Amino acid sequence: MKAAELRNLGADELGVKERELTDSLFRMRLQKSMGQLENPDKVRTVRRDLARVKTVLNQKRAE
Repeated sequence: MKAAELRNLGADELGVKERELTDSLFRMRLQKSMGQLENPDKVRTVRRDLARVKTVLNQKRAE
């Protein structure tokens, strides 16, 4: 997910995306702790996507 794509979304859509990514990251952490996570690299990409969403959301709120 690119930051440019996120900037085209509205604040409400970004909030929903943030909640989805947070929930997804939580589930992945649980799976990782139980040894059931198939692709551990996915955690890294979700964390980075979440950071991008939060950054763009904060920029929109600052405007």
